[in-house]
Amino acid sequence: MTDSHNYPKTPLPSETPSYHSDKLGTEENNLAGLQRKLNARHLTFISLGSVIGTGIFLGIGNALVTAGPVGLVLAYAVICSVVYCVMLCVGEMVTYLPVVGAHLRLSARFVDPSLSAAMSWNYWYCWALIAAVEASAVAVLMTYWTDAVNSGAWIAICLAVTLGVNLCGPRVYAEVECYMSSIKVLTIVGLIVLSIAMDAGAGSDGEVIGFRHWTDPGPFVQYQDVPSRLGQFLGFFSGLTTAAFSSIGAEMLALVAAETRNPRVIVPRALKATWIRVVLFYFLGAFCVSLIVPSNELRLGSASTASASPYVIAIENAGIKVLPHIINACILTSALSAGISDLFTATRTLHAMAGSGLAPKLFSQTTSWGCPWIAVLATWSIGLLAFLTVGSSAAGVFIFLVKLTALSGVITWECIAVTYLRFRAGMKAQQVPKSVLPWKSGFSTIGAWWIIIVISSVLLFSGWPVFKQGNWSTADFFGNYLPLMIFVAVYGGFKVGTRSRFVRASEMDLTSGLEEIERRTKQCEEEDEAKKAAKPRSRVATVLRRLVA
Repeated sequence: MTDSHNYPKTPLPSETPSYHSDKLGTEENNLAGLQRKLNARHLTFISLGSVIGTGIFLGIGNALVTAGPVGLVLAYAVICSVVYCVMLCVGEMVTYLPVVGAHLRLSARFVDPSLSAAMSWNYWYCWALIAAVEASAVAVLMTYWTDAVNSGAWIAICLAVTLGVNLCGPRVYAEVECYMSSIKVLTIVGLIVLSIAMDAGAGSDGEVIGFRHWTDPGPFVQYQDVPSRLGQFLGFFSGLTTAAFSSIGAEMLALVAAETRNPRVIVPRALKATWIRVVLFYFLGAFCVSLIVPSNELRLGSASTASASPYVIAIENAGIKVLPHIINACILTSALSAGISDLFTATRTLHAMAGSGLAPKLFSQTTSWGCPWIAVLATWSIGLLAFLTVGSSAAGVFIFLVKLTALSGVITWECIAVTYLRFRAGMKAQQVPKSVLPWKSGFSTIGAWWIIIVISSVLLFSGWPVFKQGNWSTADFFGNYLPLMIFVAVYGGFKVGTRSRFVRASEMDLTSGLEEIERRTKQCEEEDEAKKAAKPRSRVATVLRRLVA
């Protein structure tokens, strides 16, 4: 922990830059009714489990079909590096200034208030829609066991549970997420171990698979029958976009930083678990899938239940009974957990927007236990769109909305990279040494540029198939590019309406709230030391102390 006297001095009111009008104020005022009820255990499990959704169990199969086994591994390797870089960038900023809204609000201080507005609205509707997607996924997953119950009933139950958990406040949400994350983590770890065992011949026939599927049907797929290396590259790029879309949400951890008791100590601990999530859950999971299932397996992507999961397909091929039902139950848990987390994330986004004047003030109202209940209800109402899937005529509209969420999520990553680069530029211009950062990495600046390169490619070329001759689809075109259009339109609208200006590095506000943050950090450390000193010694410790004496 860096000593408080090393931090840059907070400017006097007359010295504060004139652009600073987003109502950030002191760190205490930033809470706006929220409470610090989350501890290190909560953040660790949220960090590990927040991004484990249906995509890691089902979506990875679609990437295998389009990219091939080697293309799949390479695609996930690239996206894993991007996810890690995102966490490095957001980690440095949020541990330095753990404010409500995290990177969404810091972008106003470091880049442009209009960028903060565009990021916030983009982030809010993205996660509000994804919560609806997860509710519909629960209904589809239940069809693995029965079709007798109308899907609308399962959607209603899922939405009710999601609303109930979020209305109970951050502490209940964190506890529920801890238990559900434990199930998800155990599931993915178990599937990876089982995949390695099946590849080594643990199936009923005892056949060793090895790297057979890397050569037959081949390491890459000729995407849409495009010939030569170009087709293989396009297959890899398709896998890259799928991997990116299934990995969004890694930055969720930053949004709950302000609701922790001592974010400057707790958040870095949770960030240290990032490599586990990236390497174990994503890369190793993709690597195992590339070994156990061929890319030309017809069942891949044929359904939205466990029957289309590459893990289940491999288990069935190995002749192992019962496990597919257990896996479907675990995927069901993942979908429900993801829906709860998505609503929590979107709610905190709307609450932060209300506090900074980007949304109506009423959304900042909270209960006595720290729940922004009006923001929860407003955001939850977007989840009612999941009922569109009940009617076949409206299902197409819902699928279109699903496509919007994918690109909206990766837009946030790009904005985080831009915000971080401006943050570092401000520190350099104002001669603030990097040593003052409570948590830092030597690769963050390079990582920010890497994020921009990869995500810009995904944003610009994700919809390239619609431009092929005879392959035009208006729905696919807008599904791929409408989020980018909306983002630019919102940014431009706020830019014109508020006449905000780009923040100069020399005028950047790097100090507001620092004194309050540092005071609370010191207070928490003193309280922890007092509790540690007051804790009674165990009998073993007492005996050992006497023996030494």
